[in-house]
Amino acid sequence: VQLQASGGGSVQPGGSLRLTCAAPRMITSVFNGYHLAWYRQASGKQRELVASIGSVSSGANTDYADSVKGRVTISRNNSRKTVTLQMNRMTPEDTAVYYCTADQNGLAIASGTSRHWGQETQVTVSS
Repeated sequence: VQLQASGGGSVQPGGSLRLTCAAPRMITSVFNGYHLAWYRQASGKQRELVASIGSVSSGANTDYADSVKGRVTISRNNSRKTVTLQMNRMTPEDTAVYYCTADQNGLAIASGTSRHWGQETQVTVSS
């Protein structure tokens, strides 16, 4: 499973950024069966689950880290085979390397042991 992440960059505090992760080579029916998530790792810190969204059959339920609740939205577009992380009212604490990940096992997504990872994309929030 090839995951292609895009959308990172620099933004001022209070600004917004959208990250997108695509799985162009996956057929839609297979993509629908995958749980998806975004993780991040700030310098000197452990990797953190930012947000996850379940497979279509599981109801596509979403879950968020407390630090981003109310500011971040994860969504999936199954026809485009993408997962998007919309981040608003960003703070310097959002500065990190972000990764998208996919797995058919929701527990693997939640624990960070999922099989498939996209390349890192840097997000920097500073004035």
